Amino acid sequence: MNSRFHFFQSDISKTAVPERFTFPFYYQPHELAITAAKELQQYLEAQTDFDHNFGLKDGQEGTVIGKMFGVLVVRNSDGILGYLRAFSGKIANSNHHTGFVPPVFDMLEEGSFFRIGERQLNAWSKELEALETHPEFIDLSQQWQDLLAKEEETVAIQKEVIKTNREKRTLKRTELEQQLSGEELQVAIEELNKQSISDKLVLKDMQRFYQHKKNELQPYLDEWKNNIQSLREKRAKHSANLQQQLIDNYTFLNARGENASLSRIFENSPLGIPAGSGECAAPKLLQYAYLHQLQPIALAEFWWGESPKSDIRVHEQFYPACRGKCEPILGHMLVGLNVDENPLLINPAEEKELPVLFEDEAIIVVNKPSEFLSVPGKNINDSVYTRIKEMRPEAEGPLIVHRLDMSTSGCLVLAKTEQAYRFLQRQFVKRHVKKRYVALLEGVVSEDEGTIELPLRVDLEDRPRQLVCYEHGSPAKTHFKVVERRENRTLIHFFPITGRTHQLRVHSAHQLGLGSPIVGDDLYGTIDSRLHLHAEYLEFQHPVTKRMVKFKAPVPF
Repeated sequence: MNSRFHFFQSDISKTAVPERFTFPFYYQPHELAITAAKELQQYLEAQTDFDHNFGLKDGQEGTVIGKMFGVLVVRNSDGILGYLRAFSGKIANSNHHTGFVPPVFDMLEEGSFFRIGERQLNAWSKELEALETHPEFIDLSQQWQDLLAKEEETVAIQKEVIKTNREKRTLKRTELEQQLSGEELQVAIEELNKQSISDKLVLKDMQRFYQHKKNELQPYLDEWKNNIQSLREKRAKHSANLQQQLIDNYTFLNARGENASLSRIFENSPLGIPAGSGECAAPKLLQYAYLHQLQPIALAEFWWGESPKSDIRVHEQFYPACRGKCEPILGHMLVGLNVDENPLLINPAEEKELPVLFEDEAIIVVNKPSEFLSVPGKNINDSVYTRIKEMRPEAEGPLIVHRLDMSTSGCLVLAKTEQAYRFLQRQFVKRHVKKRYVALLEGVVSEDEGTIELPLRVDLEDRPRQLVCYEHGSPAKTHFKVVERRENRTLIHFFPITGRTHQLRVHSAHQLGLGSPIVGDDLYGTIDSRLHLHAEYLEFQHPVTKRMVKFKAPVPF
């Protein structure tokens, strides 16, 4: 344990210990966690214990794989503060490295049931490959395919002969009926019928011949196929049992000393157990602390290395725990700890006013503050919709025509009648509405203006984050124009052509976009006083007067 409990090298004597543990899904790292993270980063920069290509050194061999690292500040039984280190998944193709906590359950440990089961699976896979590639099986399979192809070809030719002869007999019958009569005609027609029967008998003989050939070959081929299928089923059953045994043995402690398996933790999840669950840094850190009677004090996780192509991860930047894999696990592991309140359950708009920029009999235009929902959320009901519904209970229809992200401020138009709603919605759907957003970005954008086209889809393992995905993403297009460059920041105008979730935030932050996150972006950048994104301008055709109307909300930053 001593090699994994790290004493602070920095002076922390004047740093106050937090009263409550970090809420891992939305936090600003405590000073102790920041200090521990910096010491870990210094180690990573200088270490020679393992060779992993994080994409930080030119010319380094191997696939570039950035990693999430975590630090857990803890207090030992002697009351001394220190910290633990962890990484997500594996680095340098190993679960174990000096100075880092081990995995919660090491399925690769020699002698474990998983390794034994895995060897059996590999043995059956080799046996299966040997059967499927055996010369006799390949020869029989080829004979079968050749026989089917020959049967299809021969039968098709005979059917064409039957069709041609039938057409000829039809013409002949017409001629005979014109030339003959009585008994002579009857004899001639009977001869034509015999020819028809003869053609059909030839076809039946062909079909019987090929069926006989197939009956001769099929038992030998079926014996091979049955052996292969039986082995496949045996392997699949063993694999399923091994997987179930794995998730039943993959257990996690909480601060009360209670254990829960992956299967129990995810029993109510509609998506089942995500791949890689339990392999992130946070569960590893807490599990080790509980096993060694170390009191968790504060947590922080940061990215180290080059960003993945689809996601937005900045070297050395802190990030919250992922929700898809970690939220159910940490939900159990944090039981018994005094944890910071979940800020996502607090209504940040409670004391905020909702300024009305314009109102008539058909529409209301408001200047939505930042951290204010457009529509009721899962945990918070207060929103633009509920406020306007209270202010104007006589208003008909859905009210909300379009939305702004909770963190985005600015112009939002609502319809007071069903007719106005439909008229406005058509304009948004057909992209006839002109919109301009103002944003302050971290870093200097070199281009004066341009267009960003990066398709987006939701990150299924970490909602509501969005990923750039060229295979399954929806098209997303944004024009931009730089307004001003201030020190190391850029004031910019955005003109979104499409309206995807988090479109401007991702197009700003992603390395294939502007590579400069919006100031205060708590998902794709760094937490600040607010998200510096504002819907400044809105122009559309009025649903009653049919005239173009323009609205502008003062930029608050």
